[in-house]
Amino acid sequence: MIFRAKANKALDRAEDPRETLDYSYQKQLELLQKVRRGVADVATSRKRLELQLNQLQGQSSKLEDQGRKALALGREDLAREALSRRAALQQQVTDLETQHATLQGEEEKLTLAAQRLQAKVDAFRTKKETIKATYTAAQAQTRIGEAFTGISEEMGDVGLAIQRAEDKTQQLQARAGAIDELLASGALDDPTGTAKDDIAAELDRISGGSDVELELQRMKAELAGGSSSSQQAIEGGAQDGAQQSQQSSPHKFDKQ
Repeated sequence: MIFRAKANKALDRAEDPRETLDYSYQKQLELLQKVRRGVADVATSRKRLELQLNQLQGQSSKLEDQGRKALALGREDLAREALSRRAALQQQVTDLETQHATLQGEEEKLTLAAQRLQAKVDAFRTKKETIKATYTAAQAQTRIGEAFTGISEEMGDVGLAIQRAEDKTQQLQARAGAIDELLASGALDDPTGTAKDDIAAELDRISGGSDVELELQRMKAELAGGSSSSQQAIEGGAQDGAQQSQQSSPHKFDKQ
């Protein structure tokens, strides 16, 4: 029972209604062909009987003429023999006529059955094509629905692949953000030297500002036509200003 149940389930999954309908239509065509062949065989037998009947009737007419001629010549014995043979042939003609009528009736029945079967096969063919078209449309609609909803196996695999890709992307983004935060806080060293903490960035800013101020003072001294000693004094004053700004900067860092 278990084996039959499993086999029935497997067959149900493997069965295609369109193939079943085509197979049934093929069997009906084979049956219709057999009926037509039967009609042809009966018609052939009927035609053969008709030929035999025509031959016997010809012989019967010939014997009748011979009997009359013999009787006209005064040969009554020959006329009697001719009539006796004609009577035997007439019995055969009667039997053949009975068989002919029977075959003719069978031929008419088979012809009518073939016509009805032909009409049934034509109707089945139309219904078969309609069912096949409806089944194909329903199958396509089901597959489209499964694809949109992600129920199908193919779309399910695609959805899982997209989910895994998104998870990996988020994991890499989180790792990159964590590394940036650790480099900025100084917890990790950057071997390339491109990353700097807050203190180094502030020192670079101060150094860059002092260089700009020094260059500005030099340009003013050149325009005023000052001596080289005044330029040195300016440079010394700029250096003192830079030292004072550096001394005041630790308080700023403490606030931060």
